[in-house]
Amino acid sequence: MNIYITAGTLDFLTKLANKYPDDLIVTMVNENGALLLHETAGKSKFSMPRKYEVLESVGVIQKESFAIMNHIPVTDEGRPIFEHQCKIQIQKTAIVRGLRALRLLRPISSTTYVILSVWENEASYQSWQNSDSFMKAGTGLDAQQKIFASAPYISKYSIIE
Repeated sequence: MNIYITAGTLDFLTKLANKYPDDLIVTMVNENGALLLHETAGKSKFSMPRKYEVLESVGVIQKESFAIMNHIPVTDEGRPIFEHQCKIQIQKTAIVRGLRALRLLRPISSTTYVILSVWENEASYQSWQNSDSFMKAGTGLDAQQKIFASAPYISKYSIIE
């Protein structure tokens, strides 16, 4: 399974998504713009997408949701350790109340992995962030390990109809 992501204006992306009603394509928006996310076993419908291989998948990505994308640059040497630890953490997190979907995305042509979590709403995500299970989750990675290429960052989106 693969995920392809492209950016553009909301109007353009909406028209593009409407061309493929049978595909799982969701529109994601935030204060900085809009994205289309296409999950498929086939080829991308986008001309120049960011390409990811889905390494771990839980749940179904649904419209009318809240999405968090954790962007994590990982060194080539650190990939096996990072992937192993993330798979363990995703299985532990998969049962959290309000969580609809989780994806661990390996980049095809960059070093930045994405951990995509899709929630019923922002309140569900914030509730998990303030929970004991979030505090205990961690990554299982030693801060001294040199697996990160640069600082990770988070982006938040609303998945719209």
